[in-house]
Amino acid sequence: MSGKKRLILNLFEMNCVSHITHGLWRLPDNNRERFNDIEYWTELAQLLEEGGFDAVFLADVVGTYDVFRGSAATAIREGLQIPNNDPASVVPAMAAVTRHLGFGITFSTTYEPPFAWARRISTLDHLTKGRVGWNIVTSYLPNAARNFGHDGEVEHDNRFEIADEYLDVLYKLWEGSWDDDAIVADREGKVFADPAKIRPIHHEGRYFKVEGPHLPSPSRQRTPVLFTATASAAGTKFAGKHAEVVFTGGPDAASLRRTIAGIREAAVAAGRRADDVRFVTIAGVIVAPTEVEAKAKLARYQELASAEGYLAHANLPWDPTALPPELKLKDAANGDGGVGRWRVFDPEQSVGEFVAGFGDLGRQPLLAVGDPEQVADEIERWLDEVGIDGINLLQYHSHDTARDFIEYVVPVLRERGRLRREYDERETLRERIFGEGDRLPDRHHGTRYRGGAHLPVSGIADPARSHQPGRPPEPIRSHEKEALT
Repeated sequence: MSGKKRLILNLFEMNCVSHITHGLWRLPDNNRERFNDIEYWTELAQLLEEGGFDAVFLADVVGTYDVFRGSAATAIREGLQIPNNDPASVVPAMAAVTRHLGFGITFSTTYEPPFAWARRISTLDHLTKGRVGWNIVTSYLPNAARNFGHDGEVEHDNRFEIADEYLDVLYKLWEGSWDDDAIVADREGKVFADPAKIRPIHHEGRYFKVEGPHLPSPSRQRTPVLFTATASAAGTKFAGKHAEVVFTGGPDAASLRRTIAGIREAAVAAGRRADDVRFVTIAGVIVAPTEVEAKAKLARYQELASAEGYLAHANLPWDPTALPPELKLKDAANGDGGVGRWRVFDPEQSVGEFVAGFGDLGRQPLLAVGDPEQVADEIERWLDEVGIDGINLLQYHSHDTARDFIEYVVPVLRERGRLRREYDERETLRERIFGEGDRLPDRHHGTRYRGGAHLPVSGIADPARSHQPGRPPEPIRSHEKEALT
């Protein structure tokens, strides 16, 4: 039993009313409209920690869904990720009422500068004592681009080029700018930190120019656990180089297996091990004491599911609800066959069938509906046969989805050796996931700057402590400066 793969268990959340279960905010006793209240987040965090969850995974977007019907009106009516608050801002509140729960925070590399983000997440890593991860995204909404001064979206592969340099800046700040022993706190000598052990990074690249040094001192993890959410070719190469945990999916299990294999190959090509990357996928779980009760619960959810919300979320560039339901898709879709994000469609399918499919809660590839044993069986099947390492639990009802999972499924998975029975008091989020320490492993690209390696300056010269009065101090040059060329 001890040799079984342990499940990485996260809850999928967003600081908004309707995240990805559109229409279900109307369920009786659902708490979604309380997302502006700090108590929503503290109650949720305590519940998840009591249930042994590894982390809460916080999604985010920085624009509205305004492609469907040429307007954001549908998204606004549905509460579809608008109103929407900053995901990082709720982490300190949740961390203050927990000791072990981790936090995966979504943040985009495309529109905001790296120096400020490096500081923000290092601060969170300090405050949580090493419990944070970063879900690296590049943003895809046209409105997001316009919100940050662009006329349109940055081209897809170019976004990953920007992200690659963005990460390089961050590694220099997180891993190279400070030595671990830079803070000496010498009261008698009146020295809090040693300038010789802190260095600027002097990064000058195609997209960013950052002098440094990093403002926070080294946090427990230095670099937060690195998540990505991807399945594209450019994203696969990026994940192979940078990602520690990949949140991915696809229309079916076979597609997910191909994505996992491709990213593992990319990791090896980047000088890492194939098992250096963990994979989590979204999981729909509806559980009750009996299968009959679970299916009845699914039926209640299905009654409130909003097809229009899902159509808007897919950024559908045409409106099937305005067409006769019997019309074939081949006669309805736009000229290039596009039907929005994520969807592959059958041209012989009718418009009515197509719309119904968008609102069908049963279309989730990993969907487990049944009693506790049935649900545990399905999760184990995905762990062993599909090859995932964990799940982001989809919320149909807040907080009943998490509460049901904790009450009914967690005990079964623990008995089967798939979930730990208690937290390790000493571990960070990275140590919990990989069991290899708090910091990035040496084979990860980000560690090439450790100790100031591959940076142009090995320390900050201190005129007040110069041994040659009257002579301007020279910056201390790194013995590895030639590696920069």
